[in-house]
Amino acid sequence: MSRVCPICQKRPQVFVGLNKLRGKYNPSTKRKRKPNLQWAQIPVEEKRKAYDKFKGKRVKICAKCLKTLSKSKQ
Repeated sequence: MSRVCPICQKRPQVFVGLNKLRGKYNPSTKRKRKPNLQWAQIPVEEKRKAYDKFKGKRVKICAKCLKTLSKSKQ
């Protein structure tokens, strides 16, 4: 399973940072940030269109989508 949220399509991002040095040697540091995916059960009565395909299923979604999902239950 790839590290992509099926609802918002959030995927890993690569960040490049440069160290500010006086000399000519200036290494760049690359970091790969992955989305915070967590298992969640999508309720059948969910009304948002983004969740239509996953109603009643257990899916790995990002924390942001999980937060919006919990807000709609109230």
